[in-house]
Amino acid sequence: MRLKGIDPLLSPELLHLLASMGHGDDLAIVDANHPAETIAANTVTGRLIRLPGIRVEAAATAVLTLLPLDDFTDDPVRFMQVVDKPEEVPPAMADLRGAIRSAGYAGRFVSLERFAFYGAARAAFGIVQCGDARFYGNVLLRKGAI
Repeated sequence: MRLKGIDPLLSPELLHLLASMGHGDDLAIVDANHPAETIAANTVTGRLIRLPGIRVEAAATAVLTLLPLDDFTDDPVRFMQVVDKPEEVPPAMADLRGAIRSAGYAGRFVSLERFAFYGAARAAFGIVQCGDARFYGNVLLRKGAI
């Protein structure tokens, strides 16, 4: 599907998910290593949206053309931290941070321990899994209001 002004990475499924989200709902964008199928079953939508062959920062860039981030909270952007190295920023996470900054986000980045991230992803509205095989390309984005 191609529509003028809408990134072609935003499939009809993903557009429907974004339009269905409300203020304060979370969207998880995760890499190919994430246990996304298992976790997606527990989300509000109950199913996984796949973007095979797409890097996480490309998915975030496309999503953020439509999804406003919540500016009523201190943590609208949360990453999975590296196990035993919470300050480390691996390449996938660095690319995600760059994409989020390029979309206009000037706030702080919050990191969550691995299992805390999984728990937050289970409580998310939906989950999008990219084909990106790099580790720690996992982010939760909280929807704001327009």
